[in-house]
Amino acid sequence: MTSEPARPTRMRYVLFDVDGTLIDALSNQRRVWGTWAERYGLDADEVYRVALRTRPMETFAQVAADRDPRECLAALHELEDEDVRSGVYAAFEGASELLHGLPSGSWALVTSNYEHRVRGRFLRTGLPLPDVIVDAAAVEEGKPSPVPYMRAAERLGAAPEDCLVVEDAPSGVQSGLRAGMTVWGVNAAVAPEGVHRHFASLREAAPHILAFTSGSQGDAAA
Repeated sequence: MTSEPARPTRMRYVLFDVDGTLIDALSNQRRVWGTWAERYGLDADEVYRVALRTRPMETFAQVAADRDPRECLAALHELEDEDVRSGVYAAFEGASELLHGLPSGSWALVTSNYEHRVRGRFLRTGLPLPDVIVDAAAVEEGKPSPVPYMRAAERLGAAPEDCLVVEDAPSGVQSGLRAGMTVWGVNAAVAPEGVHRHFASLREAAPHILAFTSGSQGDAAA
């Protein structure tokens, strides 16, 4: 009597946000926006408060409606690029081990930033880069639209139900949920609305993320 051949394990995928999820860039973002605000004679705290919940062009419309938005964006990009070259960045604890532990081709980065900055930050922090990076230039609609995460799944050849989104921000959480994916929150004291699971830190989440990719029962479920 022969045993039946083992069924192939279904591939699972992990889609990571970058800033606030894998890399701690909060102080960098505050410093960049603060410098930008000073350049335009604006209150830095108010500008940063708006910038946290809107995309740059929407921020400019609210805090500098009398300024040319293209000029505002060029100034912001200049400051952000300089920060990538000279700023101090740190990966969250457990990020390097987690990313090195994921199977090749099983993960991607989905960011509202631009790819060249992500590559610069990963180089500075020693994190490995995946084959797939979906950045602001790759999509017409950013988070909370489902488009960024759907685009990453398409490029990986993954079905939405086989994808785990790891996020720290409400807009990213909504993006993943609208894409029909499992969404876990990390690095926040309070769980963003809608997440299927929440972890206080990336380090705490790491073994569960690895278990998701291996198909371990209990960790793959929402």
